[in-house]
Amino acid sequence: MAARDSRTPLYGIAVAAQLVDLPEATLRLFESKGLLTPARSDGGTRRYSDDDIDRLRRAARLRDDGLNIVGIARVLDLEDENAGLREALDEE
Repeated sequence: MAARDSRTPLYGIAVAAQLVDLPEATLRLFESKGLLTPARSDGGTRRYSDDDIDRLRRAARLRDDGLNIVGIARVLDLEDENAGLREALDEE
């Protein structure tokens, strides 16, 4: 069986909220502030991927550490940039 792509949108907002132990309203807030952009079904329903779930968990940890939304966004972007640079180095 082929490995599932972590970018595949699978989870509705209720399931995603349960997976990350956050209220649905927090997921909507994070989206409205640009921390993530879940895919949308043809009917407009949010669909979260495993990558989105990971990002939500990271954002929640940063919020628990006392960072505000702007700080969370900056840290997540830097972490993602760092991961991309590491992957590029590993490929060389």
